[in-house]
Amino acid sequence: MRILIVTQYFWPESFRINDLALGLLGRGHQVTVLTGIPNYPGGELFDGYGFFNKREDYCGVRILRVPLIPRGTGGSFRLILNYLSFAVMATVLGPLLCREAYDRIFVFEPSPITVGIPAVFLKKLKKAPMLFWVQDLWPESLIATGAVRSKAIVSMVGHIVEFIYRHCDLILVQAKAFCGPVAQQGGSEEKIRYFPNAAENLYDFPVFSSELPPLPEGFRILFAGNIGAAQDFETIIAAAENVKDHSDIKWIIIGDGRMRAWSEAEVQRRNLRNVYFLGKYPPEAMPAFFAHADALLVTLKKEPVFALTVPSKIQSYLACGKPIIAALEGEASRIITESGSGFCCPAGDADALAEAVLKMYATPEAERKKIGDNGRAYHKKNFDRDLLLDKLEQWLKEI
Repeated sequence: MRILIVTQYFWPESFRINDLALGLLGRGHQVTVLTGIPNYPGGELFDGYGFFNKREDYCGVRILRVPLIPRGTGGSFRLILNYLSFAVMATVLGPLLCREAYDRIFVFEPSPITVGIPAVFLKKLKKAPMLFWVQDLWPESLIATGAVRSKAIVSMVGHIVEFIYRHCDLILVQAKAFCGPVAQQGGSEEKIRYFPNAAENLYDFPVFSSELPPLPEGFRILFAGNIGAAQDFETIIAAAENVKDHSDIKWIIIGDGRMRAWSEAEVQRRNLRNVYFLGKYPPEAMPAFFAHADALLVTLKKEPVFALTVPSKIQSYLACGKPIIAALEGEASRIITESGSGFCCPAGDADALAEAVLKMYATPEAERKKIGDNGRAYHKKNFDRDLLLDKLEQWLKEI
């Protein structure tokens, strides 16, 4: 099949859609990606990119880019400009860039929902069925992160969501708890399918690398991913302060995002010497980092919408076979508890997170290995990449 993927984010930005595109390509499909100029999460255009860019090739995947306004430091006004600029430019320039015929259109929506606007237009133009993969619920995510506070804007976004869902042939949701909200917002139940994230094919074997930066000695708790409002770094830093007397416990942060500067300043203000920000690294480096960790950390803010979601890093954490410490609730907490892959505590509770860290710290190494093995086995059964690609191919044929 000739598949057009519409996504605001794509390689060299680190998103699950990169691996899914390669998976479809590896199964003999022709894959083209309509996307924007890479600028996530730092907010500035990546080196080597300008406002207009020539066509690219990513391991055989054709990439067509439209200009957009970079997200900058992530303030509300700049984010709105970033989201709308891609939606407008992809709608206007998409038909000029995507001139060939396509059998299916696949939309990746981690945020913003506005990525669906050009996709709906291209669906009508190309007369091709459209699958929409929901990673974030809108407008709930906007409200929860504080990005938008205007009731008028939230209401307008709600109407956009309903418009997009009504025009989808299939709606794929990354968490089972998304099914209800999506159905209430215009996505009829018969069109909704559960399609979780899978870990990339990077975690099949433990990888140790001499190319990593120097890591602090001790019991290493590692967080990897976006450093944003949703990840609740206020709670992480407060928990780190609570256990600072245990000098052997080290908190290692890998990633970037609009809350990084604040987080680093807060660590310095509190004079915490047990928290280390190592910056951003490519996905290919994650197995090596994870292999050197004693436990992996995932957190979300205490908001109703975040109790429904499953951070995509959880699948990677499970696949690498390391124990997990989680400060979150709902669907993601259920997966970690059900799999026996780590310790969970309520979102936003720094004292409880500190207690979970101390509990893991006191757990014998052999027991921690067993906990990690539980996670790897659960991932193989529920989130295996090939099994999920089989499902996706079947749905692509059915619609």
